[in-house]
Amino acid sequence: MKRRCQPGFTLIELLAVVALVAILAALALPSYQAHVQRALRAEARAGLLQAAHWLERAATATGHYPDDPADFPEGLRSVPSGSYRIVFEPADAQGSGYTLTALPLGTQAGDRCGGYTLDHAGVRGLAAAAAADALKAECWNR
Repeated sequence: MKRRCQPGFTLIELLAVVALVAILAALALPSYQAHVQRALRAEARAGLLQAAHWLERAATATGHYPDDPADFPEGLRSVPSGSYRIVFEPADAQGSGYTLTALPLGTQAGDRCGGYTLDHAGVRGLAAAAAADALKAECWNR
């Protein structure tokens, strides 16, 4: 009697493929998550710059920055992904300045850069008071 070979895979072969896929996923996932965080940070910085641009146009039209946070447009209060909320704080009642802060929400809340700040003089910073200058430069430039 001749034995015919059955087409297919053995259990050992399937387990080896599953283990290989798991190892590849374990290596790729952290890199992907870091890329997503960088993209959301870039979106927050772009949102701050867009809000600052609107404030500069408003100051050009009226001669001063808005002095009431309620005057800040609703559409500029968050970024499209919803991962950051943008807060407008007037410097004083005379409309001589402002500070914009992008506060992280959801999955970005644990991000090491935290929130971003931008004021009327163009000074860029992080919302964490004790942030090192190297971290500020890295977070704003990357």
